[in-house]
Amino acid sequence: MCTYVTEQVKISGSGKGPHGWFRLTAATVYFDHPVHALGAEHTLNIDFAAPELGPAARVAVELLPATAERLVVAIQAALAAGPEH
Repeated sequence: MCTYVTEQVKISGSGKGPHGWFRLTAATVYFDHPVHALGAEHTLNIDFAAPELGPAARVAVELLPATAERLVVAIQAALAAGPEH
C-alpha cells in the first residue's frame, strides 16, 4: 500500500558517496515501491542529502518494513545509552 506520505527533516551529519564524505543537511523518509530492493513490494525509503551540492550528493536506503522497525529500536537504544545530547 503506497501512502504517499513523505516526511522531510533538516539534519546535520555526514554521508559517504562515490566521491568521498560530504555534509548532509536534509532527510526524506517515505513508504513506497522500492527501486532496487528486489522482491519487496514496499519499503521504507530514506534519502539523506545535501541538496545545495546537487543531485549526486545523496545517500539512499530502501529497508524492508520489519528491518526499519528494528533499526528504530536500535537507534533509540543507542541514544538512550549514550551521553546526554
